[in-house]
Amino acid sequence: MTYTYQSMALSFVETVSTPTILLYSVAIAALLIYLPFFVVGYGRLKAGYNSSAPRAQFDHLPAYAQRATWAHQNAFESFMIFAAAALMAYVTQQTSSLAAIAALAYLAARSLYPIFYILDLPWARSMMFGVGNLGIITLFVISLRSLGG
Repeated sequence: MTYTYQSMALSFVETVSTPTILLYSVAIAALLIYLPFFVVGYGRLKAGYNSSAPRAQFDHLPAYAQRATWAHQNAFESFMIFAAAALMAYVTQQTSSLAAIAALAYLAARSLYPIFYILDLPWARSMMFGVGNLGIITLFVISLRSLGG
């Protein structure tokens, strides 16, 4: 039997409950915030880290480390909105595979976003930004629609 990525993803979504996926996705998204910071740390070491003024060192970082800093900052911004959307879906007891797929799509997009940012691939970064935001919007919409009124 041959499995495709799509069939494996659907199998996962059918095996693990949507509320579990929503809660784990918040925790994983929180960890993803720090993914680009490892590259920032490496760039700081290459530039000669100044622990007395770490923020003032930004202009002396290599370009990839500057982009990693921006990706790190953007991850904080995105996480707050995603956490609200995922927790809203959890509280409104969303159990559809659409909610699970939206949360997983967000995680996939936010895993690739800093990589594309650091590699200076703006078109790919922008696509991942869009996919992540689509996941957030989907969670908000299905949660609000379930309230009915």
